[in-house]
Amino acid sequence: MSIIIHALGYGALAVNLLVIWIVFWNVRAWPKVRKSEGPAVADRISVLIPARNEVLRLGACLESLVAQDAIVGEILVYDDHSTDGTAALVHDWALRDGRIRLIPPAPLEADWLGKPFACAQLADAARYEWLLFLDADTRIRSGAAAAMLQAAIARKATLLSCWPDLTMDSFWERMLMPLMHFFLFSLYPAPLGLKYDFPELGIAHGACILAQRDAYRRTGGHHMVKDEIVEDVLLARRWRASAEKGIFLDGTELIQLRMYASLGEIWQGFQKNFYPGFRHAASFWAFLILHGIAFLVPFLMAPAAFLGAAHLWPFWAAAACTLISRWTLAARFRQPFWPVLLHPLAQAMLIALGISSWWRCVTGQGVQWKDRTYLAAEKGNQE
Repeated sequence: MSIIIHALGYGALAVNLLVIWIVFWNVRAWPKVRKSEGPAVADRISVLIPARNEVLRLGACLESLVAQDAIVGEILVYDDHSTDGTAALVHDWALRDGRIRLIPPAPLEADWLGKPFACAQLADAARYEWLLFLDADTRIRSGAAAAMLQAAIARKATLLSCWPDLTMDSFWERMLMPLMHFFLFSLYPAPLGLKYDFPELGIAHGACILAQRDAYRRTGGHHMVKDEIVEDVLLARRWRASAEKGIFLDGTELIQLRMYASLGEIWQGFQKNFYPGFRHAASFWAFLILHGIAFLVPFLMAPAAFLGAAHLWPFWAAAACTLISRWTLAARFRQPFWPVLLHPLAQAMLIALGISSWWRCVTGQGVQWKDRTYLAAEKGNQE
């Protein structure tokens, strides 16, 4: 038993040392998109917003968009069979700004999921050279659209996705949402993804994706991911596999997003994406076991090390590394530091969320979002 405990301790420490290196590298070398003061570009942008029951959030998004300059040629909102007055809200805004137009709902076609279908309908209706897909709860700051387009053109990319500044108001948001940063930036080497065009390094955040229209049509756009729940990451990977250049940048100075407003929304949203986000069950369980051993077990064992079990020092060292990684990411993304101290609780909830997502999928219950049920179990998460 002592051999197993020693192996777990040193293994957790080794993983955390690697993670701390990746986090420091991401924080230091991953570039931000900033408001540009360079020359204006001639191309125009169609802003495309899929909206399903977003009457409480869409207004702030539209308000931020009408403040953009003439580079935004049109703002199209697809009413995805809303029942809460979303369409009426868009009509009211269209009277204020002629660039805003409502795209009425079409019957959801077989083998399509709701969001990819909505995005495809929007792309078909767009008129301009660049397509900016935004979620309805996204707000962009002044000059953001121009800055993203300039960044894409400067880097010769036909797809650009930006990581948003996550707005967090409630206790549960502040405790759990930073795990998204830890989940991604402790494992994904963002600077490497910019340097090399391997499809496996493709990544995107669905709240903000800018795509060149001709490239979107060449690749098939959302047709490539029509039946995928985690469509944004797979779109980025298949975009690269189609020999197009796709990049992922830090957009926290330009884009704001409040993804979830309560523990219930966080649970449902994470549950929807967790298990279906893995291509194979083996990779899902490897992730859960890795997170359990490396980022939770050290906190359970560290008290024993402090109480005299000196041979358990790798556990408290691993726990300290985890906290340093979390603190570093909190500083980079301007988040409060107190949730870092609650990492063990947040990590345990993340693992519980993953198991819940897996259970709902493999038992056929499916995962739910916005009054729709997605049965991922039938696919087995295979590609």
